[in-house]
Amino acid sequence: MPVDPDAARALEIAPITVEVERGRLRFFAKSIGETDPQYTDVEVARQHGHRDLPVPTTFFFSLDLERPDPFAYLDALGVDLRHVLHGEQHFDYHAMAYAGDTLTLESHVLDVTSKRGGSMDILRKRTDIRRGTELVATATSTIVVRYPQEER
Repeated sequence: MPVDPDAARALEIAPITVEVERGRLRFFAKSIGETDPQYTDVEVARQHGHRDLPVPTTFFFSLDLERPDPFAYLDALGVDLRHVLHGEQHFDYHAMAYAGDTLTLESHVLDVTSKRGGSMDILRKRTDIRRGTELVATATSTIVVRYPQEER
């Protein structure tokens, strides 16, 4: 069943607050193959002018998965997760984030567009990442929801 664009835009997604931990940043840097020591060694990070380990560029995506049920918003819209593809992720950075920061993520659905004669919906979700009142980054994800012929 196609996603109702008005219901999607009106859907309330509860914000979450997370603390950025050094160990998690080191693990993330290792998992993405980051070899620059400023992402794993606090002294090297400080030599590069950072106050602590900086957050790698795509780390914010993993923070959004900290929600108790990160895909509950799709379930609330009646989306069958078996037919979901992660289409794209885009980040706009406004300030550096570091280990020790407490960040709040506030998400909402921007829009839903039907494509290919109703065989898929393109859903865009925006997440604002703040440290207190300061906007640190904005993450925009594009989700593709496919509808098999028998479900249309």
